[in-house]
Amino acid sequence: MNSVKDYRQEVLTLKKIIKRLTETYGPSGHEKNVTELIKNEIESLVDEVKIDKMGNMIAFKSGNSDKKVMLAAHMDEIGLIVTHIDENGFIRFSNVGGVSPYVLLGERVIFGNGVEGVIDKEKLDSIKELKLSKMYIDIGLSNEEEVKEKVQIGDVAIYKREFSDLDKRLVAKSLDNRVGCAILIEAIKGLKEVANDTYFVFTVQEEVGIRGAQTSAFGIAPDFGIAVDVTATGDTPEAKIMAVSLGEGPAIKIKDRSLITHPKVKELMVKVAEREEIPYQFEVLEFGGTDAGSIHLTRGGVPTGVLSIPARYIHTPSEMVDCGDVEYGVKLLSAILQEEIE
Repeated sequence: MNSVKDYRQEVLTLKKIIKRLTETYGPSGHEKNVTELIKNEIESLVDEVKIDKMGNMIAFKSGNSDKKVMLAAHMDEIGLIVTHIDENGFIRFSNVGGVSPYVLLGERVIFGNGVEGVIDKEKLDSIKELKLSKMYIDIGLSNEEEVKEKVQIGDVAIYKREFSDLDKRLVAKSLDNRVGCAILIEAIKGLKEVANDTYFVFTVQEEVGIRGAQTSAFGIAPDFGIAVDVTATGDTPEAKIMAVSLGEGPAIKIKDRSLITHPKVKELMVKVAEREEIPYQFEVLEFGGTDAGSIHLTRGGVPTGVLSIPARYIHTPSEMVDCGDVEYGVKLLSAILQEEIE
């Protein structure tokens, strides 16, 4: 009975940290609140924590080998940046990262200072004409002067949505990629030792061009890299055909637009998953990329791969992951970190 209780407690702990992470404000370039949350969770469990000039947080754990392993999970989320405030107090905006106008209609958003608003559109002859330039944020004030007391040009808003626990499935905004951050946090908590010098990097500005991973990888100069991020699925009605589903285990990436996984990394991930009896899937993503795209091109090149968590409805306010996939992701990453890198 104790093992069942322990397992339930582990799941509860995992859900709790994901809830806290996803409900924290942290669009690209404004990751400070997420950084502080993560730092408080891990600082006492690693040998060193530092924040570099870009804002990446790098947690170092010394290993039994001088080979350097870099793990990356980005902290930032997509958002909307204020570009203009008209005389009637309506706020025009542009995107920070990949935002679809069709997802935004009627959504509530929140700025870093807590100001909330709702999104609507101008009159259109056809919904096909909908684009961000035809949309606005209404924060409930009636003129430009009142709005400018609360919101300035360049301020960034994010979706205002709470975390929902559907038992086996979790729904929240910014599971891309706070779920990857949660996996790194839980791996740190469960690891007494690592085989190699290991750098747990919580990166910034991934959603606007994998920028934090580029600078942090250059500074670390790793011998081996793994990004932890979400990936799309092909398991919803009339979805783009893709051999990834929720609930079938974490995915081992083969390729996306920014990376072809190094054979050595793929082989290690598969070997460990099979030895530990962890279910896994292979992922070929025909679009998009992750921090791995920057890591593998660092200096003279770094053998790099990606541990992906299947997710539905990516870049919407209601992203969905399977709790079991996340748990197995923690287990797989923790086991990989026990392997000496040749």
